[in-house]
Amino acid sequence: MAGARSNSTERRWHVRVLLVDDQALHRMGMRMFLGGQDGVEVVGEAVDGDDAVRQALHHRPDVVVMDVRMPGVDGIEATRRIVDAAPEVRVLLLTTFDLDKYVIDGLEAGASGFLTKDAEPGDILSAIRAVAAGDAVIAPSATRRLLEQITGRASRQAVQSASARAKVASLSPREYQIFVEIVCGATNAEIAARLHLAKSTVKSNVGRIFTKIGARDRVHAVIIGQRAGIVPDTTEGCPAE
Repeated sequence: MAGARSNSTERRWHVRVLLVDDQALHRMGMRMFLGGQDGVEVVGEAVDGDDAVRQALHHRPDVVVMDVRMPGVDGIEATRRIVDAAPEVRVLLLTTFDLDKYVIDGLEAGASGFLTKDAEPGDILSAIRAVAAGDAVIAPSATRRLLEQITGRASRQAVQSASARAKVASLSPREYQIFVEIVCGATNAEIAARLHLAKSTVKSNVGRIFTKIGARDRVHAVIIGQRAGIVPDTTEGCPAE
């Protein structure tokens, strides 16, 4: 697929976007804004989850900007279907409420991040580009807040995944140590300082970790860690092991 992964310098940031929202006015506003940005192409619009899945599989966009709450098939189920059928397509969720249970469900379904609908236009553009480049939209500081939400559900439901534990077991001792820091919400710079490593060393290790455990980004890595039973006490912090 071309687009954000093109090797051409002049098309380096060319991102193909599919807009999904049941409100025509919101879709129109997003299309007008994104259409005026360099390197962004809106390839289609969808009015609900079913339509989103069909168009995502047809257009194979770099990023689907997905509303969470829609009649019929909602954004969470549509995200799950899109990611299962086309893992290379990234999904950016839009929600009215910050870190509500719908967002957490959406991230677990495979979304690469989320924004609230009242986000600044520039933040939306930056988020689309970040997601297209393979990064998570949620900053490490916000990941800590997300972790608190996930941890609460995990402690109540005692969620343990054999698949996630097997993935984590494939890590070397050093990689596991860094992975625990990632699950705790630490940035690369914080990990380097705590473990007395060069930032470049941490960065290369993070890349290998994501490959081994099959994580798309930092948020997905946190979820895999939670499923594997790495659920730190968020009230006491999460020191390096």
